[in-house]
Amino acid sequence: MSSPAQFLNASKAASRLGVSAKALRLYEQRGLIAPIRTAAGWRVYGPVEMSRAAEIAALRGLGFSLAQVARVLEGDSRGMEPALAAHQAALEGRLRQLVGAIEKVGSLRDDLARGEAPTAGELARLMAPDAALSVSFDLPWPWGGERFELGHIRPLNYIIGPLGSGKTRLAQCLAETLPNAAFLGLDRLADGGAAALARLDADPVLRSRVDRTLAWLIEDGAVVSNALIALLAGLESEGPAILVVDMIERGLNQASQEALIAHLRRRGPGGRPLFLLTRSCAILDLAVVGIDEAIILCPANHSPPMHVAPYPGTPGYEAVATCLASPEVRARTDGVIAWRPQVA
Repeated sequence: MSSPAQFLNASKAASRLGVSAKALRLYEQRGLIAPIRTAAGWRVYGPVEMSRAAEIAALRGLGFSLAQVARVLEGDSRGMEPALAAHQAALEGRLRQLVGAIEKVGSLRDDLARGEAPTAGELARLMAPDAALSVSFDLPWPWGGERFELGHIRPLNYIIGPLGSGKTRLAQCLAETLPNAAFLGLDRLADGGAAALARLDADPVLRSRVDRTLAWLIEDGAVVSNALIALLAGLESEGPAILVVDMIERGLNQASQEALIAHLRRRGPGGRPLFLLTRSCAILDLAVVGIDEAIILCPANHSPPMHVAPYPGTPGYEAVATCLASPEVRARTDGVIAWRPQVA
């Protein structure tokens, strides 16, 4: 018989599993897990529920959609091959990075044996072997020309800030300055995404990639819409080495946003770098931001954009959390524009 100490509330269960409480609710909504209910109606997770949830979390980590997870738990192997192939590709990307780092360490040790001590900069770069891509430029209006520098560009980079903070202008500058970058603006939604749909009709290879990704997203709970198809047409296009996406959640419901960000995360460290403008807590879930992700905040007072670590108490965290408030809370400040007082 299980002791009361073995039963965890949703918050503690999520922490133990390394997922968010939102993820546990999603598993429950899809019928993958059924937490126990207390007399007061609170969800609790015992040993059986925790074991099941751990299996689900592990399968999600392998890149399985929620529908694929359900089939695997039922003993059905359909859909395993593409998910495992994608996971293998991500692991191989990490392996290449690791091999490169090992080679650099070996080279520095050889130099040291010859009496050539490595510099502090060379040692520091060992901690970020994939940090070759960087950018710097003078900030335009609404800033005051301060220098903005960004190094160690991650596969997923979120740009966030309140209305009028300059985040769109920052995103456009990044797209203009970074080598081989493109800006995917809100014009993708014009005329119901007609341009993107026409592009897919004219490009069967792109159509195939979009259809494949769309099928995965649908299995993960996404709802098909022209907005989603237009977005995927940009994300799956070949050519740009970096994409900057304006308000990635525009036109997508919450389930579609959650499925989309799960798909983007499973690309691993070898994925094309993306800069995502967002104010959605479904896209930017502070509880699950990983090492391959970065948050850039444009403050309301137009001080220079800053990196924000996804931990409560760190500089800028509360401002980011406020920007990610629910639509009901954000409606209270609808129409309020950030402004910078003029110096007398």
